[in-house]
Amino acid sequence: MEFEMKAKIRIEHWLKHTSDHMKEYEQFADELEKTGNSDSARYIREIGVLTAESLECMENALSSIGTKDDR
Repeated sequence: MEFEMKAKIRIEHWLKHTSDHMKEYEQFADELEKTGNSDSARYIREIGVLTAESLECMENALSSIGTKDDR
């Protein structure tokens, strides 16, 4: 299997894995909030925002595999 195909498979795996974590972060933040740990919940939600940004980077990386950089 050529490298580009392996890279796509790896990034697709990371996308799914990271998306799963985002769901867990939101659920856990809700639990923290319910137990009066609003500061902790806020930090966990911030992790979710940062994770969403990393997902966007992964999606961009995936879509650009195989395109040649003209620089």
